[in-house]
This record gives sequence, structure tokens and C-alpha cells, in this order.
Amino acid sequence: MTDIKTKIIEQVAPDLAQVEKALEENLAPNLDLVRKIASHLLFSGGKRLRPLLMIHSARICGYDTGFEILFSIIFEYLHAATLLHDDVVDAADMRRGKPAAHTRWPAPQVVLTGDFLLARALSIAAKTREPRVISVVANITQAMSQGEIDQLEKKGRADLSEGQYLEIIERKTAVLIQGACQSGAIISKASREKEEALASYGYHLGMAFQMADDLLDYTATAQELGKNPGADMREGKLTLPLIHSLAKAGDTDRKWMQEIIANPVFDQNLFEDLKEKLFTLGGIAYTQECAKDHVTKAKASLGLFEDSNSKDLLHLIADYSIERKV
Repeated sequence: MTDIKTKIIEQVAPDLAQVEKALEENLAPNLDLVRKIASHLLFSGGKRLRPLLMIHSARICGYDTGFEILFSIIFEYLHAATLLHDDVVDAADMRRGKPAAHTRWPAPQVVLTGDFLLARALSIAAKTREPRVISVVANITQAMSQGEIDQLEKKGRADLSEGQYLEIIERKTAVLIQGACQSGAIISKASREKEEALASYGYHLGMAFQMADDLLDYTATAQELGKNPGADMREGKLTLPLIHSLAKAGDTDRKWMQEIIANPVFDQNLFEDLKEKLFTLGGIAYTQECAKDHVTKAKASLGLFEDSNSKDLLHLIADYSIERKV
């Protein structure tokens, strides 16, 4: 994993520097408070995965004008907006190892800052002069909102099915990553075949990325996560490791697990016992295999592209999505 991460960083260091500059220069709010709230999250150590994916989806199609840097920040602003909103909705305490924005500023101000970032994303999308990019951004915001509402409605339900879980993570995570990749093809005026291939890559990468993220909630430490483990369960969110384990559990184990899920008071010792049960019942291994399958499909989607540095990087990012520790 360290080798993969090192290779990625070596390849993208110049791009990351330009992305950081573009994020700062294009934030440009009229109010200093908005800048402070937005910067609190935007410049707190995010991976910039989504901008990098758009940049190299464009370059794999032969587009390398420099404008791909500017257009790529659309997807970081969108991502940051959803995180600001999500943390308010979930009453989360931490994000990226720092206090969540709404613990430092009033929640209404944080929500409105998220709205501002959405507006900035659309404003930059308009600069592409590609109506289909604007359509992609609009569809992303619609799908992600629906995903959040769907997850909120199903909060605390111990009978959440695997199919319902997959629909939620597609809307919450995969559509944004898919949109970043697809938009790279659109600004490149690539063929429909290449656009569909990059959209497929982004979809499968997004699904793998979220499954791996859900695994980390049960396998990583607080220091690695930048927030407390077990956050999903605290917030009443059932993810694939738990859903699969519940489906495989006998009556006694299932009842015990459901009681832990339903308990409004989070017990760290019981959570540790639950994690062991997820390994025993195969929920952890099953989620790992599902994520690996999506990575295989993501990489296969790039088969029609000629070998290039960007293609190599997209392969590396796919591998890293399930090998990362944070």
C-alpha cells in the first residue's frame, strides 16, 4: 500500500499544487466568515481524489490544456459542500482529524457555506461551455441529496438490505466520482465509447471506495480515521460488513447484534465484541471481496485506452482505493 501511495504522490505532486492554488483562488466569497468556514474543511488534508480523477480522465482522452485543473475543482467544491451538510445532519464531532465545522460555527452558517460551495461549483461548470457538464453536476447534486434523504429515512433500521445499501452508496459516493471521470471525457470531446468507459470506471471506483471506507469504520483506529471508529453505527447507519453479518448470523447472534445497534448509548467494549463478530461471520471478508470486484471492473473499463501515464495513474488509484488505511 505504501508503494502504491508513494507512486501516486510522485506522479500527481505538480497537479496537486495547481489544484490547491485553484481552490484558493476560486473560492472568492464576499464574506470573510464564509471563507473561514469553507477553508476549515477545504484545506484540512483532503486527498483531492475527485479533481485528480477529472484531470487524468481528460488527459487519457488527449486533453491537456491546463483548463482541466480549473474545471477539476468543481468536484472538490461539491464534495466539500456535501461533507459540511452531512456533518450537520449526522451531528458528527470530527472530520479529517479536526472538529467538524458546525462545532465551531452555528449550523445554519455551515449549511449556507455548503450552499455557497455548490453555487461555486455550478459557476465554474458554466465556464466549461459544455451544457452536458452542467447537466452532470446537476444530476450529481440531485442524486446525492436523494441518497442522504434515503439514508436518513432508513437510519437505525436493522433490516436494511444489501440492495438498499448499494443504492445509498451509489447516490452518496459513486455518482460524484463517476461524474468527475465522465466530465473529463466531455471537456475532451471524447467519443461516446470513451465517455461511457470513463463513467464505468468512475462508478466502480466509487463503489469500491465507499465499501473500503465503510470497512475502515470497523478496522482502523481513531488516529488513522481522523474521527472516532464506530461513527456509522453511532449514527444508525448500517453498512455492508454489518448487513452481511446479520444475514449470516444465527438467531442468538442476530438478536445480540440488533440489541447493540438499537442501544442509544454507544458502548466501546460491546463495539469491540461486535467487530470480532463481523470477522467471524464473514462480513469483513465479504465486503473486501465486493470492493475488489469493483476495482477489477473499474480497471477493465480502461481497456480501450492506449497506455499512458494517466492510464497508469487511474489503475494505481483503483488499487489504492481498497488498500488504503485512511
